[in-house]
Amino acid sequence: MVATELGKALADKGHEVHFITYNQPVRLGLFHKNVFYHEVAISEYPLFEYPPYELVLASKMVDVAKYEGLDLVHVHYAIPHASAAIMARQILEEEGISLPVITTLHGTDITLLGKDASFEPVITYAINKSDAVTAVSASLKRDTYAQLRNVKIDVEVIPNFVCLEGMKSDINEDMRLAYAPKGERILCHISNFRPVKRVEDVIRVFAEVRKKLPCKLLLVGDGPERHKIENLCRQLQTCEDVIMLGKLKNPTEVLFISDLFLLSSEIESFGLAALEAMACKVPVISTNTGGIPEVNVQGVTGFLSDVGQVEEMANNAVYILSDDKRLAHFRDQAFDKAREFEITKILPMYESLYERVLAKTRTITK
Repeated sequence: MVATELGKALADKGHEVHFITYNQPVRLGLFHKNVFYHEVAISEYPLFEYPPYELVLASKMVDVAKYEGLDLVHVHYAIPHASAAIMARQILEEEGISLPVITTLHGTDITLLGKDASFEPVITYAINKSDAVTAVSASLKRDTYAQLRNVKIDVEVIPNFVCLEGMKSDINEDMRLAYAPKGERILCHISNFRPVKRVEDVIRVFAEVRKKLPCKLLLVGDGPERHKIENLCRQLQTCEDVIMLGKLKNPTEVLFISDLFLLSSEIESFGLAALEAMACKVPVISTNTGGIPEVNVQGVTGFLSDVGQVEEMANNAVYILSDDKRLAHFRDQAFDKAREFEITKILPMYESLYERVLAKTRTITK
């Protein structure tokens, strides 16, 4: 998602942007000026139980770089994308073609795969061999050096962003009324329902809030924990007030009718879902793990709690939701904070990095 919005914003400024991936990104759309999409076709080989995607990806990078005249490649996640890009760069060097590689770390490549000893040498190599490396939060930068002791390159922090201009800001009152017909407060959670998201904590927080004021919970997403979530709702007898919407292409429509966003993650390198909620003027009740405190400010845009502190999170939620003026104040402050991460402020940071890497590469080539 971040790569897609970054590419589109670069294209709008006149840069020529090529997306290389196995599937067209959801937010890329069908037609955009200066944007080109190259699909990585993965064939089935009887010899291999798992198709060699990384090799096919590297070959595609070589092909696109040669025939489209790429100046650089910006990859997201250390593996398999950075490792494939390093291989592609080495192949191109044999033909006298320079292709600088910029790698952006988003979290799971460090916080999960980085802890796996079987991946560590490849991740470290891909990072160190990149011409530049960015992390989406200061927290992730610290984690990178802590998890991967042999990383030597200087990691630069360029945070995630939101595109405020492209967000529909009108609240759909009919839709809000459909989910909260009696004027109940609407709480929301958006994730992929993996264990690390601790969505069961979201249900428990909601159950406590529900005891003190009328409310509804909208769950956007799906994943391996869904059956546990459904079972917990039945145990707590909250099913009639918990609405599971499944996966949505545009979850911001849900955010615009919400009063509060719940984020109970055990690990979160940045907290992009929280930032998008704040951009929709929705305060956030979250854990204080990873990069979330860099986005959600205690007592300003919402509240932070230690992982698993369900009662405290519920009390903080009730504090915000129980007073209209207080809620409005938190809404305004959440939006003000989100404006600090608007893409117009972050895009120049990437452009500056591109120029520095290209200037350095040209100097070395000469």
